[in-house]
Amino acid sequence: MSKDNSTPLTLQADRPLILGSTSRYRKELLSRLRVPFTVAAPDVDETPHPHESPKDLAMRLSLAKALAVAQKNPEAVVIGSDQVADLDGTPLGKPGNHPNAVLQLQRMRGKTVIFQTALSVVCLASGYERTDLAAVKVRFRELTDEEIETYLRAEEPYDCAGSAKSEGLGIALLDAIDNDDPTALVGLPLIRTCQMLREAGVKL
Repeated sequence: MSKDNSTPLTLQADRPLILGSTSRYRKELLSRLRVPFTVAAPDVDETPHPHESPKDLAMRLSLAKALAVAQKNPEAVVIGSDQVADLDGTPLGKPGNHPNAVLQLQRMRGKTVIFQTALSVVCLASGYERTDLAAVKVRFRELTDEEIETYLRAEEPYDCAGSAKSEGLGIALLDAIDNDDPTALVGLPLIRTCQMLREAGVKL
């Protein structure tokens, strides 16, 4: 699913590239592309709207983050992203602490969770704006309370939506992953990112 508000414009090469996120995971992923970029913290209220679906929440916040940074840097190409764990239509965000993480993993054990990872790329100067969604289906094992405690004490994934880091020990919590971009689950779908950056005039 994507929302494309871009228009056929002449794009200026060598615009500054900004990652509108303070996530260390997204910074590490974007670094793989070996293009210069800076990081800016978006000032965005991440409170879900009443009855807002996890998918809609992720897409709204992704674009809001990109626009918040772009408004202060109109000549730059800005990347925004957001991830929400979708458990039977209920959004699960970052747990923030150990007790919340325990509750999240207890709720997810034995179930399929969709990690809704939204991506937005915006350049106000050129008029480019696009938002897309990379959904990743993850099936969790029937985890015991002991396994949950052992995992959380080892990795402390309290800044991860759904309390699980698949790139680390969290892979042991899972039965299966179904997606078309393995980086989407980590927090930034690089295949889509590359496509959008090229469209926005960034040379990769």
